[in-house]
Amino acid sequence: LPVPPARSRPTCRVWMAMLLLGTCLLYCARVTVPICAVALSAHFGWDKKQSGVVLSSFFWGYCLTQIIGGHISDQIGGEKVLLLSASAWGFLTVITPLLTHISSAHLVFMTCSRFLMGLLQGVYFPSLASLLSQRVRESERAFTYSTVGTGSQFGTLVIGGAGSLLLDWYGWESVFYFSGLLTLLWVYCTCKYLLTEKELTIPIEYLTRGLSMSKQSKVPWKQLFTKAPIWAVIIAQLSTSSTFFTLLSWLPTFFKETFPESKGWVFNVVPWLVAIPTSLFSGFLSDHLINQGYKTITVRKFMQVIGSGVSSIFALCLGQTSSFCKAIVFASASVGLQTFNHSGISVNVQDLAPSCAGLLFGVGNTGGALLGVICVYLAGYLIETTGSWTSVFNLVAAVNSIGLCAFLVFGEAQRVDTDSAYIDL
Repeated sequence: LPVPPARSRPTCRVWMAMLLLGTCLLYCARVTVPICAVALSAHFGWDKKQSGVVLSSFFWGYCLTQIIGGHISDQIGGEKVLLLSASAWGFLTVITPLLTHISSAHLVFMTCSRFLMGLLQGVYFPSLASLLSQRVRESERAFTYSTVGTGSQFGTLVIGGAGSLLLDWYGWESVFYFSGLLTLLWVYCTCKYLLTEKELTIPIEYLTRGLSMSKQSKVPWKQLFTKAPIWAVIIAQLSTSSTFFTLLSWLPTFFKETFPESKGWVFNVVPWLVAIPTSLFSGFLSDHLINQGYKTITVRKFMQVIGSGVSSIFALCLGQTSSFCKAIVFASASVGLQTFNHSGISVNVQDLAPSCAGLLFGVGNTGGALLGVICVYLAGYLIETTGSWTSVFNLVAAVNSIGLCAFLVFGEAQRVDTDSAYIDL
C-alpha cells in the first residue's frame, strides 16, 4: 500500500494484511483495561466511580490527536505516523504493570496511562485514511479499507478470548504483556521486511519546520469548508461514529437486563463475528460495482443507505422483541450492516480530498467521539427517565437518519481539493 503503484500486487496484499493485523493489535491494546477492569478494581480497591474515571480517560486523549495526526500523516506519510505511534503504545502497554508496582498513586498513574494511550492511538485511523488515499486506486479503496477495518472486530475478539484466559491463568499483568509485546513485534517486522530505509526517514526540512505550516503544506480550510459535500460527509461521519459508540456501550447492558438468563459470551461475541464477513463483503461489492461502470457517488450512497438506514431498522426491531434469539439476530444485523459505512462515507473522504484526507477524517472522528459521549449519556438518561430501551434505539435511528439524509442530498465523489502533488490513481 504505502508504495508507488509500480510495486507488485502481492506486495500490496502483504501490506493490506499487515495493516489488518495492526488494526487488530490497536484494539487489543485499547481493550486491555476494560477486560481487566474488575481485576484491577479488586487489586487496587477502586469503586465504580474510580473505575469509570480510568476507563473514560482514554477517550479524552483519543479526541485530541485525531486532527493533528491526520495533518502530519498528509505531510510525511501515514506509514511513518502509524509505526511511531504503535511503537509508543506497545511500549506503554508493556511497562504499565511494571510501573504500577513502583507507583503508590495507582489511580492517578492508570488514569494518566490511559489518557496517554488515547493520545497515541488517536492518530491511527486518520493516518490510515491518509495512507490509503495516497496509495490506493479509487476502484480498490472500499475493499482495502473495509478489510483493514475488520481488524477492529478481530482485535476485540482476540483480546476477549485470549485476554480472558490469560486473566484467569496468570493474572491481569499477563494481558498487558501479551498485547504490548505483540504490537512491538508487529512494528519490528513491518520496519524490517516491508519498508526501505528511505521510506522510514522523516524529511529533515519537516522536522526543522516543526508543525508550523509552510505555504506549500497549508490546508485550504476556506476552500474545503465552503463545499457542501465536505460538510455532508463530516455530518454523516459524526452520526455513524456516535451511534456505533452508543450501541457498543449499551448493548451488553441491554442484553443483561432484558435477558438475565442469557450467556454473556453469546451477545458479546456473535454480533462482532458477524461484522467481519459483512465488512469484507461490503468492500468487495462496492469495488465490483465501480468496476462495472456505476458512478462512484451512486455506489457510496447505496452503501451508506445500508450502513445507516437498514442497520437502523434492525436497531428499532431490537427494542420491540421479547425473544433472545430474535434479539441476537437483530443486534448482529444492526452491528454487521453498520460496517457498510467503511465503503460509504469512510472512503468518500478519500474521494473528495486525497491531499488532506487524514486531516478531514480526523475532524470527523473527533466530532464523532465527542457526540458519541453525549449520545451515550443521553441514552442512559432516557433509560432512567422512560424505563424503556425502545427510546435508546429510537435515538440511534434518529441520529443515523440525520447523517444519512445529509449525505444523500449533498454527497459527491468529485475532488474538491486542488493539491497537484497527488494524482488520482
